[in-house]
Amino acid sequence: MRKHVLKLLNSQRDILSPQAVSALEAALKEIKTALDEDVDVPGLQKQMEALEKAATKWIKPYPYAEWRDNVEVFLVAIVVAMGIRTFFLQPFKIPTGSMQPTLFGVQTVDLRSDPNFHMPGFLTRAYELLVHGTFYHQFIAPQDGEVVQVSRVDHTLRFINRQTIYVRYEGSSREVPLTLWCGPEEDRNQIDAGLTRLSSFRKGEPIICFKETTGDHLFVDRFTYNFRRPSRGEIIVFMTKGITGIRDQDQFYIKRLIGLGGETVSIGEDRHVRIDGRRLDSSSSKPHFENIYGFDPRSEPQDSHYSGHVLDSRSSLSSPLQEIKVPPDKFVVFGDNTVNSADSRFWGPLPEENVIGKSFFVYWPITSRFGWGQQ
Repeated sequence: MRKHVLKLLNSQRDILSPQAVSALEAALKEIKTALDEDVDVPGLQKQMEALEKAATKWIKPYPYAEWRDNVEVFLVAIVVAMGIRTFFLQPFKIPTGSMQPTLFGVQTVDLRSDPNFHMPGFLTRAYELLVHGTFYHQFIAPQDGEVVQVSRVDHTLRFINRQTIYVRYEGSSREVPLTLWCGPEEDRNQIDAGLTRLSSFRKGEPIICFKETTGDHLFVDRFTYNFRRPSRGEIIVFMTKGITGIRDQDQFYIKRLIGLGGETVSIGEDRHVRIDGRRLDSSSSKPHFENIYGFDPRSEPQDSHYSGHVLDSRSSLSSPLQEIKVPPDKFVVFGDNTVNSADSRFWGPLPEENVIGKSFFVYWPITSRFGWGQQ
């Protein structure tokens, strides 16, 4: 009660008369003294009544007091949340598959050719969505027909993707729109690729039938790098602004840190990185590279599998003789999904000031990757 009246006094001190300020300060001082002296309950009750009487007499009432309190609590909560996001933990979602199988991006599976698939019930779909981040999409054809066209993706409120499929049923010249609602992911390449393969269909068959699994959502640790520099092998999140060769300059990317400032980075035919000529492998670089370099050297590189790091004829590292010299204030970063990752092999070193933090904790969906164990 004392703190509340003190807060009101400080809020209105500039509009209260000197007499009011003195009366309130005297009442506050008396109850503070009673608290310090640990007086009995009746004594405290008496001081509280005196403070309440002074506050009722001198404090100016606020209009819509309950609304003011609620708004104040709401604004404080926003400030605290923004402070946590800016200085400690920032939510981040994995939109692409460049870090698979360590961290997964958006995945889609076409189920039209699966004779054993049956659309799950509402409760099962709700569970799959809330726990595993999986959306199911299906349109069953009421009669024979064909797909005429597929519209471009429309981003609704920046959270939901909407796409329209236009079909023409047999015996009709009218194009019927079918609206496809998908999750809040910016990367729709896999979904679009599936839709472009749509053609004719028969009655009772699915026009479309696929499941979409959202990318991993994680917290980025923005605190640690205020006290030390990033270390080799850590998974870092960075801004793309100012990086030549990246088309989207307002995005956040996530890759694994490979080369530090002042080093020379190359890739051998054995799919192992060389740092100043020294070969990285799973035994000498634990724990960050034990999975990446734990592949079978007799197997071919595969998408979404640990396959080391490969040379790419389209990149600046197309042969073992080529190398990237890392400037003192920059890093070299590679994706774990080496056969499907646009990284420093293609657009060069990353400015150190672009780094915002490192991967910390996968909080959704609930899969084997849930938690802070990702390396």
